[in-house]
Amino acid sequence: MKSIPSISNEINEDKIFEIINKNFSKLAPAYFSLVTNWLIRSYSEYRDIEKFIILVYLINKDLILFRKNGIIIDYDTFYKDKSLEIPKINISDISRDLLIPKESVRRKIEALEKERVIKKTGKKIFIERSGYITAQAKKTLEEFSILVSKFSEILASEKISNRAFNVSEISNSIKENFSFCWYHFYKFLFVFTNRWKTDTKTLDLETICIGLIVLINTVQNKNFKNKDFDREIFFKEVKKNNQVGMNAFSISDITGIPRATVVRKLEFLIENKFLDIDEKKLYSFSMNTKSKQFKIIKKLQDKNMISLSSFLYRVFNQINLISTN
Repeated sequence: MKSIPSISNEINEDKIFEIINKNFSKLAPAYFSLVTNWLIRSYSEYRDIEKFIILVYLINKDLILFRKNGIIIDYDTFYKDKSLEIPKINISDISRDLLIPKESVRRKIEALEKERVIKKTGKKIFIERSGYITAQAKKTLEEFSILVSKFSEILASEKISNRAFNVSEISNSIKENFSFCWYHFYKFLFVFTNRWKTDTKTLDLETICIGLIVLINTVQNKNFKNKDFDREIFFKEVKKNNQVGMNAFSISDITGIPRATVVRKLEFLIENKFLDIDEKKLYSFSMNTKSKQFKIIKKLQDKNMISLSSFLYRVFNQINLISTN
């Protein structure tokens, strides 16, 4: 840092929320890709997203410690020769914080121990080096950087920020401020996954992942790209573009979830009117804007945008204040 950061460089959180709502269609592809691909990669590690998210929850204890003590650890230092000692794994805390039944938490922790991700030595518990390698942020860091870079472009276009930062600049800044940025990323992620489980009443992250894949297919449709929509119009337009569907085989191939499981979870989403299926057995994101399900998704997204605004507010200001001094 060349000089003390100026308070005038800080971006107001309420303004960030307003900007995200106004420019949502520009941010949506990067936003949905980040969270969906994280879920896909989480499943690929253990064929169980919740098992992976429990591992991340335990690793996050390091980030919480650094945050409480005002310590910022860079990317390379955080993952170098890493192992983590945990005095005690509290099943009740994990169950409460991640909304996973206690017995399921206990069973998944035992599985992580059998897979030598977690090791018990006397009363001490260690997350082994393999656990850190499994959870290491690589592709997620890249997608995270794309999201923040796109966000900085929007701020610059709205004359809120002096300039946009490219993906490489953002990535380097996140790596330098890794423990700070990843603390806020995991905080956002836990809230995001819990909210989707409870508000949609799926209580199942694989089902949510499959539903988001269908949504992303619409968002990335060439007829839908490069449109300038605010958030309200965006979701109405998603409804109009539902003619572009996906089959169960494609969804299985993308997620790595067995086709039979994909079909079963798609049936749940159809029965609860979150998705639609046509005569060609193509699944699409299809909801009447006046339906109960659309209102559920809209309310869910309202809350998610507050969380996203808070997340981007803290990460971008950290990068912006340091980079401009």
